[in-house]
Amino acid sequence: MQNEKIVNIAGYRFVNLEDRDELRQPFRLICDKLGLKGTILLSKNGINFFLAGEQKSIDSYIEFLEKDERLIDIPLKISYTDYQPFRRMLVRLKKEIIALGIDEVRPADFTAPNIKPKEFKKLLDENEDLLILDTRNDYETRVGIFENAIDLNLSTFREFPEAISDLPDEYKTKQIVMYCTGGIRCEKASAYLKYKGLKNVYQLEGGIIEYTRQVKEKKLNNNFLGKNFVFDERRSERISDDIVSNCHQCGEPCDIHVNCYNEACHLLFIQCEKCSQRMSNCCSYDCKKIIELSYEEQKKLRKGKHNSNKIFKKGRSDKLKYKLS
Repeated sequence: MQNEKIVNIAGYRFVNLEDRDELRQPFRLICDKLGLKGTILLSKNGINFFLAGEQKSIDSYIEFLEKDERLIDIPLKISYTDYQPFRRMLVRLKKEIIALGIDEVRPADFTAPNIKPKEFKKLLDENEDLLILDTRNDYETRVGIFENAIDLNLSTFREFPEAISDLPDEYKTKQIVMYCTGGIRCEKASAYLKYKGLKNVYQLEGGIIEYTRQVKEKKLNNNFLGKNFVFDERRSERISDDIVSNCHQCGEPCDIHVNCYNEACHLLFIQCEKCSQRMSNCCSYDCKKIIELSYEEQKKLRKGKHNSNKIFKKGRSDKLKYKLS
């Protein structure tokens, strides 16, 4: 499979799925049968999936999906790689397919209208009073962002309501366009703003992924700077040649995300090639010393320790000198 063209698809829909628990096993079975890898999230308010495999397997998955009339014609983001970007196949049951923690916000019932990339471009050119909100997490915005967009500096999407409440009141009267990677967070975020009573709210249709596709297809001027962070082994797709971030260790311009080689850490951070060689792909000298130990010694040090607190800091570790440059 490594040498064949792999199809990557991502899709979601906010829809009432009261039978969520019964759906899990059929999805597991079909994906295993088709040799697909990735993640499917099922909640009582919708489905979200990222999958990769051969074209015929992807086609069969879509055929299976659309046997459920609630899941017909889900818009798909499609890309291609010459390798499998996912390590395994997961089907998970979730309370929310995108976690905000507010039960009253249900995009299946109400959300803000979409705006197409061409319309968005026109607004950028003509409306100086436009407020552009990036609803992604900080480790994503570090490597790429729309010109003049407001980075809410979110550690997780659950911080979105608090971040919005901290914005100046005059911002909330402007025309607002929100964007994210593929559109799902904007649907939830725009539903929250509608729930809070804001009127002039829009979301970029299909997010950065669809914007990039249409910029190339329709030869539009690109207003996105840097890379789009993606949630597989690629970690990012370059949109423009701009480098908008810095190496977290030396401060030089850089936009390469890596995971610390110490398995007990595995911190996601930005590291240039020079620091990668100097630090042996580690985030700190402590981790560098650990990976120089034998595998058995490393395993003993990890025993009984839970590493998720460091992993989910996504680059906020105090060890990273230039993380906020």
